[in-house]
Amino acid sequence: MASITAVATGTCFLQSANDLSHQSILGARGAVHFSKSVSAPALLLQASRSNSSNLNVVGFGRRKYGSVRSRGGDAVAPASAVRHLVGSVTKTEGLRFAIVVARFNEVVTRLLLEGALETFKRYSVRDEDIDVVWVPGSFEIPVVADRLGKLRKYNAILCIGAVVRGDTSHYDAVANSAASGVLSAGLSSGVPCVFGVLTTEDMDQALNRAGGKSGNKGSEAALTAIEMASLFEHHLKQ
Repeated sequence: MASITAVATGTCFLQSANDLSHQSILGARGAVHFSKSVSAPALLLQASRSNSSNLNVVGFGRRKYGSVRSRGGDAVAPASAVRHLVGSVTKTEGLRFAIVVARFNEVVTRLLLEGALETFKRYSVRDEDIDVVWVPGSFEIPVVADRLGKLRKYNAILCIGAVVRGDTSHYDAVANSAASGVLSAGLSSGVPCVFGVLTTEDMDQALNRAGGKSGNKGSEAALTAIEMASLFEHHLKQ
């Protein structure tokens, strides 16, 4: 295994081998082991062995990363900058959301909705930037999500429902249709449609996931909606 001895040029996170701790970076033909680890938590590295003495290091967060030299060779290869596009949960200004909520099993879905609204508020999404649309049940969510997406008024659509297994196969039909329908709505409209529909074996499981000991899945779905809306608005906008 080659070992890194220097980072030579450019604006980079790595200053020397002393800044590295136990890291194994897989490449196309082998691995490189660092003796110490990168202190910057945001740094993602990939290394590929180009020959017996050269290593390319790729990171993100800066335009330049400098170059590295492996022990036993003098050749120095400049690193390339790889862009990592990630949605932000803190840049919510101007983002608009729709929440489609099923009335069926409302004792559960209302708790999920409350969790979602609390999360939106916590992350500075204004009340006037949120519209809540009620539908009869989870089966009706996808068609409404698709229509809302095509209105081009919202940056993300959050879909909330609760499907609890009964004694018939109706559960499977509704759960599968809701899941595939929400996915299709997002693909068809081009607007992120987040699946926040609970599919549980009994009502206790549903309530546990609507603010009980398993947390609130409505809150988690709202956070996903914020991140996806930010990703589309700030990085993937046409």
